[in-house]
Amino acid sequence: MKFSEMKYVRPDTDALIQSYGRLTEAAQKAENGQTLLDLFAEHRTLNDDYECNSCLANIRHTLDTRDEFYDTENNFFDRVGPSVGNAQLNFYRALLASPHKEALAQKYGQILLDKMQISVSSASEEVLELMQEENELVSRYQKLYATCTVEFDGKTLAIPEMGPYKESLDRNVRKAAFEAEGKAFDSIRNELDEIYTRMIENRNEQARRLGFENYVPLSYLRMGRLGYDAKDVKSFRDQVARDVTPLANKAMQAQFKRVGLSDAKFYDCTVGFADGNAAPVGTAEELLAFAKQMYTELSPETAEFIQMMTESDLFDLKSRTGKAPGGYECPIPVFNVPFIFSNFNGTSGDVDVLTHEAGHAFQAWVAFGQDLCQELASPGLESCEIHSMSMEFLTEPWHHLFFGNDARKTAKYALAHAQEALTFLPYGCMVDEFQHIVYAKPELTPDERNAVWMELEHKYRPWNDFEDLPFYGRGAGWQRQLHVYQHPFYYIDYCLAQMVALQFFAAELKDPKDAWQRYMTLVKLGGTETYAGLVRSAGFAVPFEPGAIQPVVEQVAQWVESKNQQL
Repeated sequence: MKFSEMKYVRPDTDALIQSYGRLTEAAQKAENGQTLLDLFAEHRTLNDDYECNSCLANIRHTLDTRDEFYDTENNFFDRVGPSVGNAQLNFYRALLASPHKEALAQKYGQILLDKMQISVSSASEEVLELMQEENELVSRYQKLYATCTVEFDGKTLAIPEMGPYKESLDRNVRKAAFEAEGKAFDSIRNELDEIYTRMIENRNEQARRLGFENYVPLSYLRMGRLGYDAKDVKSFRDQVARDVTPLANKAMQAQFKRVGLSDAKFYDCTVGFADGNAAPVGTAEELLAFAKQMYTELSPETAEFIQMMTESDLFDLKSRTGKAPGGYECPIPVFNVPFIFSNFNGTSGDVDVLTHEAGHAFQAWVAFGQDLCQELASPGLESCEIHSMSMEFLTEPWHHLFFGNDARKTAKYALAHAQEALTFLPYGCMVDEFQHIVYAKPELTPDERNAVWMELEHKYRPWNDFEDLPFYGRGAGWQRQLHVYQHPFYYIDYCLAQMVALQFFAAELKDPKDAWQRYMTLVKLGGTETYAGLVRSAGFAVPFEPGAIQPVVEQVAQWVESKNQQL
């Protein structure tokens, strides 16, 4: 079935909440484990139907945020989502309180009960209105960002469409592009600041009502983190600042040298080579055809996957005005397929999407095939990102397809991709530390928040010189990072996953077949293991372990340096 044929039906949420009330009461009265298993099976059906329609509405809303019907439906789910979620949590509470809950653990594993416990600890009826308001703020930010345009080169462009100009070999064009983009963000400065201030107030108030000092500990529960806490994450960030930032800085200085810049500025960081970055060759349709060849040849599993994705039109890749920014993958229950959303702009980022988001989609498809319940279909987000970031490296033998079989372009992409893995780790940690600070210090003004960001820039990315750029020069660059607004505290998950992906990179260089088998072992586990358990299942070191980071990043840095010398 094609995506356009998937029928959307607004859920009858009153009836759904009543059904969960009935399930909750039945669970409280259950006299044996089989009754709990039957009730959980009914919950799965209800949950799949609700999530299916929620996903369809969200995807179609982001495809065109100006579509009045799906804008209304998106607002509907913003409004009712917390109430439905609370009804589900009451059902979880009844299951967890049952003396027969061991039946669930025996069938689904103890991790199901652990995940339920985390969920019930992070919400209650006391915060429903606040959660609804939070959803509305997120949608308001998304729409504000999506409809923000830049007047440049005689055109009116969406923010993602500025990408090629920001990578221009003409330094004046690059600078002008960053200035124009910065001015566009500055034009909505007051709204961006006001939305984020309200988000901090809202989320901190939710935390206080649930018994927490601020949103930081609550966010760890809502992220579903099992087996580690904020102290472990701080230790990870400290290791990155100590062991990765110097290597990333060295790599960036080498980049500036090969580009021929002795006074590099922030707007120069987007150009990795004197003859230009490796831009893919072909239209969105042609790039998708290359992706189909790549996944067809990678493995029998990915061949079946990409056939299904292309036949069902489960991609929307082109950037356009009104389309939400960014990129994502969204699993659609009931139809049991994933959808990939992106904003192609003619840069190497388009290739990243066809590997990164496809990694998410492939894992979701595998989980659907195993008939895993939604609670166990996906692991924590830090582990979900292993699927995507590792796929970026595991598909390396086919990347030449996207660059017209040009050996130099392909080599440049490989070098830039590995180097960006290094430089991303400090950035991701910077985003995470910034959020820890602003939620712990809600009294900070917008200007003071920007000052915190600039301090972290010096700590994690000392190679950046913002000169007098609008927006970026005043420390507001964090506001273009969607996750800060929409998915608080998510960004460190990319870093934790990147450390595993880099181990897959090393494994792929040594033995591609062995690396793929490790990957499939991890993917098939879905969310039935913790982050540490999944990493160990692939035979890799867990990044929280002392000394785990340094040898990995040093190996990658040496590879980057050798490739730099070759080019």
